[in-house]
Amino acid sequence: MFRNLSLLLTILWSCTAMAQNFKNPVWPGDWPDPTIWLGEDGRYHCLATNPTRSLVSDDLFHWERNDVPPIDLESWGIMQNISERYWAPDVATVAGKRNLYLTLYNSAEDSNIGVFQEIAPGLFHIVDIITSGKETGIHDTIDPEVVTDPKTGKVWLFFGSVGGIHRVELAKDGLSLKKGAKYEHVAGLKVEENPSRSKVFEGSYLHKHGKYWYLFVSSGFFGDHTYQLKVGRAKKLTDDFFDREGRPMKEGFGTTVLHSDEGDKFYGPGHCGEIFKAKDGNEYIFYHCHVQGSRRPASRPLFISPIKWDDEGWPYVEGGKPL
Repeated sequence: MFRNLSLLLTILWSCTAMAQNFKNPVWPGDWPDPTIWLGEDGRYHCLATNPTRSLVSDDLFHWERNDVPPIDLESWGIMQNISERYWAPDVATVAGKRNLYLTLYNSAEDSNIGVFQEIAPGLFHIVDIITSGKETGIHDTIDPEVVTDPKTGKVWLFFGSVGGIHRVELAKDGLSLKKGAKYEHVAGLKVEENPSRSKVFEGSYLHKHGKYWYLFVSSGFFGDHTYQLKVGRAKKLTDDFFDREGRPMKEGFGTTVLHSDEGDKFYGPGHCGEIFKAKDGNEYIFYHCHVQGSRRPASRPLFISPIKWDDEGWPYVEGGKPL
């Protein structure tokens, strides 16, 4: 009996420990639109909008500032000749090289995605502008997400916001568009079709789980409680994505993963980063979120939540809200 009681107490303690190994926000400073990768040094690295510095962590839960600038000085000079603001980085390994994709933004009509390549651990140098809204006419050419299909070897760029989320194929090295590549509308309505932005999506993130690719997006206004994280899925990266009810993401439908209500302490969760499995065996999703009563109301600190998968393969967060 005592041995069983001891076992029970051990299990309860372990569960409590797993539930207490982080406290949101995991980084209290302004850190919107995060992207995370595991470096060769065995540490996790994180960049966010306005990437003048990075964060590093040994366990995903406790972060500290890395004072080594992630972008070299020459690149900053080039960037400043192109745009005034730098948003929503995405770090992806393509053809064995680590690339950084970054929004270079002036306006919805004049927005670009630049590609950088790693020249030293955690240090990136600009290569080129990979796509420009001025050339394509796609408003808000922002929020890049690059993924390589392991089955076909093809490299895809997903991006967009008020002009709809689009997909376009990249060259094998991820440093340019594939010759003759076509832009395809993937998800979300244009803002003029949906001024409330409940069906306007941004902040794409692709994640493979089981036999499906999951497209995570954010909808609503990023500055208030309407902002939330949604998801749809497809069996192939080139297929149409649908929500849990079978409705097309092209028409602005998505299954809610994280939301908040007016008055909540933590509100406006969205623009997720990657999903990682921690040493405790649980998977965690990164995102940014506002904190009610903060001295800087516009600040969007770094949050994480455990993410689980139901019997039908759909991702969910217990309670559906940041904790």
